[in-house]
Amino acid sequence: MRHFIILSISALSVAFFGGCSSSNPIAPSQNRALNSISNSNGIAKKESYMQKSMDKWLKKKWTPIVSKDKEIQKKYMKKVKTSDKEVKYKEDKNRSFTLQEYVDKSEAYMKARPNDYNNSNVKKMESLPVIGK
Repeated sequence: MRHFIILSISALSVAFFGGCSSSNPIAPSQNRALNSISNSNGIAKKESYMQKSMDKWLKKKWTPIVSKDKEIQKKYMKKVKTSDKEVKYKEDKNRSFTLQEYVDKSEAYMKARPNDYNNSNVKKMESLPVIGK
């Protein structure tokens, strides 16, 4: 009787665990339902609105303001001579990005564009009847 129980448990466990492991597993990239929600191979078909607006903000506001700061120029940019008297600073593409660089650049941006409380999102949120005062 004991051999029968051990044999039946073994047969059931082999059948159960053998059925779970498939020789042809479905990778997330082959799963149509998952791909309809999120593209698993990481290739975006087109840029989204948020990405476009972020790229535009970086190009038009962030980069010009940050690149004019003297401390940022000394620390993170290299000199490029364009003519005899004119010297420009350019981003060094070969240098690795650090978190300290982001902190320094955000500090320079905040210095150049101080936050106005009257136009801030905090004041707008506080003025809402349910959330604010």
